[in-house]
Amino acid sequence: MSVRDLLKSMFTAIATILVVPALLSYWIRRPVLGANRALEGSSQSLSLIPGLVGQYLRRAFLQHVLAHCASTATIEFGTIFSQAGARIDANAYVGPRCHIGLVHIERDVLIAAAVHIPSGAHTHDTRTSAVLIRDQVQHRRVVRIGAGSWIGSAAVVMADIGSNTVVGAGAVVTKPLEDNVLAAGVPAHVVKRRMVPDAERSVNESRAKRTGPPGTRSRTP
Repeated sequence: MSVRDLLKSMFTAIATILVVPALLSYWIRRPVLGANRALEGSSQSLSLIPGLVGQYLRRAFLQHVLAHCASTATIEFGTIFSQAGARIDANAYVGPRCHIGLVHIERDVLIAAAVHIPSGAHTHDTRTSAVLIRDQVQHRRVVRIGAGSWIGSAAVVMADIGSNTVVGAGAVVTKPLEDNVLAAGVPAHVVKRRMVPDAERSVNESRAKRTGPPGTRSRTP
């Protein structure tokens, strides 16, 4: 184990000890308020701790209360979680001031600042005006953010995102996006497709056959 890994393990252990009061408060409130409301209150408090210290404390807490939170995930300042069923996989990064609902953030995902990921597009029913919206049936679902994807600042994501997909800043995702695309707009639509390495290699080889090796093209005087 390297010195860096040893220091990380030590800081993680210290952070786990420091969040024990927050965990006790959560476990006391959970039977009364429910897991989700208890989590939201605790994450609001922990979200206000800045810097690297805050990152370690939030991760240590979330590892014990979410369905899954990897030891290599990073949660930045001001980010609030509202659903205990959320999952955060290895090396995922969640930027500052995000609001995260029932979501599965897969490995190596990058989420920029002020991104909102509610629990699907139908968290409240709106079919009838005879009942207040807050009293209507809620339909929460897990929103999947595929491995290696990047969500731009201030995006709102209400549908699944494929792997290695880029969502532009300020986009509103209302329908699922497939793997390896770049999407933008309100509502979000595919702007272009991102080439996977094998496809990119094939295109380069095809282009080379048409034009010849670099430096062999004829030039107009």
